[in-house]
Amino acid sequence: MNAPAVSVPSPGAVTTTPRPSIKARPLTCSIGAELFDVDLGEVSRSDELFTELKTLLLQYKVLFVREQDISRAEHVALARRFGPLEDHPVAPTHPDHPGLVRIYKDIDSPPEHYENVYHCDATWRENPPMGSVLRCVEGPAAGGDTIWVNMAMAYERLPEPVKSQIANLRARHSIEATFGAKLPPEQRLALKSRYPDPEHPVVRTHPETGEKILFVNAFTTHFVNFHTSENVRHGIDYAPGASNLLTYLISQASIPDYQVRWRWTKNSFAIWDNRSTQHYAVQDYWPAVRKMERAGISGDIPF
Repeated sequence: MNAPAVSVPSPGAVTTTPRPSIKARPLTCSIGAELFDVDLGEVSRSDELFTELKTLLLQYKVLFVREQDISRAEHVALARRFGPLEDHPVAPTHPDHPGLVRIYKDIDSPPEHYENVYHCDATWRENPPMGSVLRCVEGPAAGGDTIWVNMAMAYERLPEPVKSQIANLRARHSIEATFGAKLPPEQRLALKSRYPDPEHPVVRTHPETGEKILFVNAFTTHFVNFHTSENVRHGIDYAPGASNLLTYLISQASIPDYQVRWRWTKNSFAIWDNRSTQHYAVQDYWPAVRKMERAGISGDIPF
């Protein structure tokens, strides 16, 4: 019986192995990559390309792409590949594209400063967003950058005694104390009734990578289970002891070693994992115009 024929490359032939079609260039040693050779509109229609994109997102936590003149429908379709989209109770949604939140700032915008603080989007929800796909529609000639932070690295590099102390702590997150603070009392309380302050673990586990993540931010108001005999001997151990610890943990996001900073241009995009990052929108551009459109993706309950 003859052996099956085996294909042997001819002398001088070049053999190649399949390579990813999306090129990723890391922007820092800790977080973020810029993508090349990619059309996000095509990704919104391709299972193969989306799988590749999602793998890169889990690796780098935030992805950046420039010169993506895609339609709003494609923007929404790309975000929906990750999961259902959610509206925002304060920021307006595009009338023709549900789930596409408009963050428009110009000289006539009210002086709101809720973006220029390190935060993880909507942790005041029981199920905070999994992530977001954000597009620059119009940006200033200078300024208006956004910073993202690797909160898995922020947790990893905490001192071991701090890790031990916070291992089982849980904390409250509030929309009432943040977005609701400027509202009249009846509207503020109605907002809290709609979104009761949830509690989340101070250290959450990423459901896909298994990473431990420091999960407190500007929406976090206080620990709910700190006042125990292990932590409190005298009143000062609780107040200000607990708040000092929370302030210390929240401040970890401001360490440059864990950050990447992105300079926006028209039709540039950022796609980020909201479970493992925080971000800060730098508001240094007034009175210039900055118009952004964001599709926020529903997430799960942190554990």
